[in-house]
Amino acid sequence: MQTASVKWIGEQKFVATSPSGHAIAVDSDRESNKAPGPMELVLMALGACTATDVVGILEKKRQKLESLEIICSGERAKEPPTVWTKLEILYRLRGPLEDAAVKHAIQLSEDKYCSVAAMLKKTAALSWRYEILPASS
Repeated sequence: MQTASVKWIGEQKFVATSPSGHAIAVDSDRESNKAPGPMELVLMALGACTATDVVGILEKKRQKLESLEIICSGERAKEPPTVWTKLEILYRLRGPLEDAAVKHAIQLSEDKYCSVAAMLKKTAALSWRYEILPASS
């Protein structure tokens, strides 16, 4: 079993430590906004999870990915618990990439490999789109 810890450091601020020992500040007070809030971290986790999959899959497909940016946007429920109800992911890739390979990599991530997306799909409608930017010259 993996274990994370969260320590309160005053006000609505915390230090969360991952099972692998990495610490991150968390600020639940959006007015002071000294660190990401918990639900912001969920959006970031979604982006990092699918990015990891897409990079690995494109590498296996021998695609020459030069850069990748994932932009995750979402809407939350109006009443508590204010879970994510709508999520959109924009994949912005750069390189001499085959459109079919990119689409397949994203589809595999969203349908099979991304565990964060699999959890979030239980409460949220998830959609995605991608842009392939020209390779650097």
